[in-house]
Amino acid sequence: IQRSQLPESAEAMYLGKKLFFDEILSRDYTISCASCHKPEFAFSDYGKRFSKGVDDRVQRRNTPSLFNLAWSNRFFWDGRAGNLEEQAYEVIRGHTEMDMNWSTVVERLLNIPEYERLFSEAYPNSQVDSLLIANALTQFQLSLVSSNSKYDKVLRGELAFTEEEYKGFVFVNDQSMGNCLQCHTTDAHALGTNGSYANNGLDSISQSDLGVFEATKIPGDSGKFKVPSLRNLLFTAPYMHDGRFETLREVLDFYSEGVEEHPQLHRQMNYYAEREALFTEEEKDWMLAFLKTLTDSTFVQNENFSIHN
Repeated sequence: IQRSQLPESAEAMYLGKKLFFDEILSRDYTISCASCHKPEFAFSDYGKRFSKGVDDRVQRRNTPSLFNLAWSNRFFWDGRAGNLEEQAYEVIRGHTEMDMNWSTVVERLLNIPEYERLFSEAYPNSQVDSLLIANALTQFQLSLVSSNSKYDKVLRGELAFTEEEYKGFVFVNDQSMGNCLQCHTTDAHALGTNGSYANNGLDSISQSDLGVFEATKIPGDSGKFKVPSLRNLLFTAPYMHDGRFETLREVLDFYSEGVEEHPQLHRQMNYYAEREALFTEEEKDWMLAFLKTLTDSTFVQNENFSIHN
């Protein structure tokens, strides 16, 4: 059953929020979705290269942030989930995450009168099962919309860039300069990503983590990972699929002088790989100034996304 076949409602969204913050979904009652996706950090696990699941089992990839998910068509760094329901199935069952089976989840929830009532209100005359649980989680996550950064206010005519911010905006989006917009679309009311999967030259040889290839088994997908949004970067360090860069300055240093040649390197990245140093320190300052305008403080402070509301 697809998401569109189930009712969308405030009741289902509220149920999903309650489930998102509840450790009942994990085998040992220690981990909730919010344990790794923290609202105050744009639903990322700020400061941690790899999050931990039950029994302190370490994840192999950096925890992605969660916002503007309605405009994504695949999920996880390797895109193996076609929708948020599929993503929930994997996380609940994942050995290094919740390590649960769905029958136990359903049994636990039905033993709690409040959850019985909430499911009845959200999905009248429906039997509680994994589909309804995953759908409720999906409805909450789809409500996580971030659109009130300084960048958004500039686009709406409410504020203006500083001189340095504007230089950064131009530099990032000019194809003869930073040319970031090929993957990170920020030249209009955009999401900060084109939603694709690419090899950006982090390593010359894909070794321990083959990215999208692990899901598709297509040789050309080796070393490809999801292009993340540039929004809310100040809340989501460290960066890249493996969290190897602690700061945005390190990220810009990498794109300026650290891109490695790779058989599956994105065609646009050849422009970066062929040069010893692409950006001056001043240009990096401009870009950092612009990237900071993509910070949406109202999003991380939104009480509607808190379990306390």
